[in-house]
Amino acid sequence: MQDAKLLLVDDDPDVLLAARLLLKRHVASVDIEKNPEKLPFLLNNNRYDAIVLDMNFQRDVSSGREGFAWLERILDINPKARVVLFTAYGDVEMAVRAIKAGAVDFVLKPWQNDKFLDTIRNAVEGGRVDGDELTSSNGKKEKNGKEVSDKKSAKQTNIIGSAMRPILETVEQVAPTDANVLILGENGTGKDLVARAIHEHSDRSDKPFVSVDVGALTESLFESELFGHVKGAFTDARDDRAGRFEEANGGTIFLDEIGNLSPAQQARLLTVLQQRQVTRVGSNKARPIDVRLICATNADLNERVAERQFRQDLLYRINTIELHLPPLRERPTDIGPLAEFFLKKYARQYNRSVSGLSPALLAEMKQYRWPGNVRELQHAVERAVILARPELAQGTLLEPTNFVFKNGSTAASPVSETLQLEDMERQLIQQAMQKHRGSITDVARELGLSRQALYRRLEKFGL
Repeated sequence: MQDAKLLLVDDDPDVLLAARLLLKRHVASVDIEKNPEKLPFLLNNNRYDAIVLDMNFQRDVSSGREGFAWLERILDINPKARVVLFTAYGDVEMAVRAIKAGAVDFVLKPWQNDKFLDTIRNAVEGGRVDGDELTSSNGKKEKNGKEVSDKKSAKQTNIIGSAMRPILETVEQVAPTDANVLILGENGTGKDLVARAIHEHSDRSDKPFVSVDVGALTESLFESELFGHVKGAFTDARDDRAGRFEEANGGTIFLDEIGNLSPAQQARLLTVLQQRQVTRVGSNKARPIDVRLICATNADLNERVAERQFRQDLLYRINTIELHLPPLRERPTDIGPLAEFFLKKYARQYNRSVSGLSPALLAEMKQYRWPGNVRELQHAVERAVILARPELAQGTLLEPTNFVFKNGSTAASPVSETLQLEDMERQLIQQAMQKHRGSITDVARELGLSRQALYRRLEKFGL
């Protein structure tokens, strides 16, 4: 949360002071306001990652009516606002009403510091997962028409997970330059998301981002698709047509699956990159281009160079910066946050009441190898949400029986791949969690551990 900006609104100055003293050690800035009438001005002139709003002001002490009215006003101004409501008079019914009205969470006063911080952290991180707003370089306005911060941060993308932080840090460094970037990784690891993040955080962000799956282009269509053609250049060329490089002029072109290019296609692409100009099929006129090049592949290009299947000079041209995206099986701690993100997205989209993953299901998901990586996880969660019954009660968790993995089973293989003691211990805990459906008491009893010892091991293994 270190770069987050918060707004606290409460008519009690002591509450504002205490909350500000707590939060300012964890976030970039905290604005406080006693008068909710100033909310429209503040929201129209600032961008807040989360807003903490009192539910009861002086005119209406305990019903929460004013808090709900101001919540509605905030969401009218910014539908993506992350509002946390707090009150000294809260109860379960009011909390449910607050969530249904659009708040992201609800805190009772007096608060517990750790719980309050966790609530704010979840609100901030949830907004960055859900939001489309990316910061822009020189005070430009985004598509929603609102001015956003000058500070760019690749951490405000839809790229989720602690294992991706080094990638995001590199994106932050590389994006402002025009360096060519090569993104390596298995299918489904999010290469296209990283490419878009680089573009959105570059000085070209207000120009086109053009994505091309060059591996799917046939020899006959390759030049026409990338470089364009003139009328009459070939059968069915009824009009002049710009290629994808011209469409991306001034912006970024993303060439996916570049490792699948034939030698002839590689040679033609290299010529364009060296000369920084394209010639449409059927024309002799060269057209200058100004594009930032990002490429991606799941192939080992150095191995293909050694096998003379990929040109070394082209590899040198496209890989000024290399980014290696890890497969999901090497990111077990990211499975939970990713699954929760997709679950929230599809629960809203399909109007399902599921609110999370059971510990037993999460344990199985961490065992599974995910050969299709994040894309497979996304589709699996979407399928589970769709098949969840619409009449389920609010707060229902997805269980292992709701989930089907790619191999058709409802559980990952329980066989440990190594004989390392830590791996076997993790495996035993996961199996016990699955057997007892996440019951800490039952799991601890079966494993012969105290609850405290089990909690320490769950934290150690990220379960």
